[in-house]
Amino acid sequence: MQPRNMSMSGVVDLAAVKAAQEAKAKAEQARAEAVRHGGGGAVSPASLVIDVDEAGFERDVLQRSTEVPVVIDFWAEWCQPCKQLGPLLERLALEYNGRFVLAKVDVDANQMLMQQFGIQGIPAVFAVVAGQALPLFQGAAPEEQIRGTLDQLIQVSEERFGLTGLTVDADAQGGEAVAPPVPAGPYDALLEAAVQALDAGDLGGAVQAYKNVLADDPGNTEAKLGLAQAELLKRVQDLDPQQVRKDAADKPGDVTAQIAAADLDLVGGHVEDAFGRLIDTVQRTAGDDRDAVRLRLLELFEVVGSDDPRVATARRALARALF
Repeated sequence: MQPRNMSMSGVVDLAAVKAAQEAKAKAEQARAEAVRHGGGGAVSPASLVIDVDEAGFERDVLQRSTEVPVVIDFWAEWCQPCKQLGPLLERLALEYNGRFVLAKVDVDANQMLMQQFGIQGIPAVFAVVAGQALPLFQGAAPEEQIRGTLDQLIQVSEERFGLTGLTVDADAQGGEAVAPPVPAGPYDALLEAAVQALDAGDLGGAVQAYKNVLADDPGNTEAKLGLAQAELLKRVQDLDPQQVRKDAADKPGDVTAQIAAADLDLVGGHVEDAFGRLIDTVQRTAGDDRDAVRLRLLELFEVVGSDDPRVATARRALARALF
């Protein structure tokens, strides 16, 4: 089932996405069943903080990130700020009790990983969510700021990728293990209602229909992609394209103008223009303005799809712009 009546109809292959989501749902059900029967669904607290090298990166980080957000701490023995940040991140990993896994990478022993992430200085902290790398912060940031960043990461991981974290071993925690929720599904009727709303031009109705699916099944990939597309179309439906583009040209530092123009770029099929515009804006801004642009760029990545090579290229450019 593929959302129709969209000018970006060729950008995302929702048929393949739906098949992947069905496989993911089966895997989640299998993990939940294993926990109920005392299987390997729960992890020990010790596994929440791990040392990772280049040989094990795919297994320990990329594959693990399909179940739980993985926060990567790039550090070195000679780095004094690393000695402040590292123990704090380890403590928070245990405190958050399976909401994320901390992977520690010694850059002296893993130069290739440092180069691949485009790291200019350490400590540097990234996250990998569902195989996608996201820069978080650099330097020994205050604990309050780190907590806020982690909370935002966890929220995005749950809302956009359905990652609810790991179940920590009950014996080690002194409590009872709780099986992760299993999606109720199927949602064919609700997804069809969203498509019908799109066909009728009822973008608000489509947005609500997709949200209804995600309320019960936050990991439903078809609904997440459909919602991202419907929200994008809803944002641009009342815009005056000529005025938006004039404002963007006249006010290169105006975040609102650049974000609106990027939305129009993407709807018009100009994917690289949309990404490039926002990355350029990230480089020109700071603070809340930069964060607003970064978040909109991540939303547009969601519309296009993580498998698109243009998204991978833009992610690397974003990482360079942020650091």
